[in-house]
Amino acid sequence: MITANYLARRSELETYFDRTAAAAWTRLTSDAPVGRIRATVRAGRDEMRGTLLSWLPEDLRGTRLLDAGCGTGALSIEAARRGAAVTAVDISPTLIGIADGRLPADIDAGAIRFIAGDMLDPALGTFDVVVAMDSIIHYRTEDAVRIIASFAARTRHAMLVTFAPRTPLLMLMHAAGRAFPRDNRAPAIEPVSEPHLRKLILDHPDLQDWSFGRSRRVASGFYKSHALELVRR
Repeated sequence: MITANYLARRSELETYFDRTAAAAWTRLTSDAPVGRIRATVRAGRDEMRGTLLSWLPEDLRGTRLLDAGCGTGALSIEAARRGAAVTAVDISPTLIGIADGRLPADIDAGAIRFIAGDMLDPALGTFDVVVAMDSIIHYRTEDAVRIIASFAARTRHAMLVTFAPRTPLLMLMHAAGRAFPRDNRAPAIEPVSEPHLRKLILDHPDLQDWSFGRSRRVASGFYKSHALELVRR
């Protein structure tokens, strides 16, 4: 169920990623030089993307994959290279345009369907696998679990999601980040402890057919994120 909190935060995120920080995000996800702090974020995101891709089969032919919150499309491109039919959705039309423009020549234009819109839109269809890398970390924990349950209703095999782990260091860094000028910082993340998140998932009535698989935390300077694999029984 989509809540008022979800809709309000989605609006904030659209404003941030589509207008306030579109240029900075485009640079972060490219090979262009960035500052020391953003370099650690870039390295962390690269490591997390590599982790999620390592959890997917090398041969994805015949697999329908949703890249929920695809940003500038790096994960979508690698999944398409393995043969997946990818639907890549992001709330930011600007980032979707950049992703489409970065499509390499070795990827068939029909291999990835880039869409600017809501990752929870049922019109996107059903999938074998859903990947949501750092796309639910800005939502309240209860809403994040509802998002996962919404994915589950449209997913046949596996979901790979990430969350912001609630650790003393991350909470300290989160507080320090508020010292940055507002135009230079992302919307607040919502850290959650892994045991609490697992309990909420296990207790959700729409996730009773799912079990936990692999789990891995990535820490790189100002980037802290934790990946969870959920597999349909």
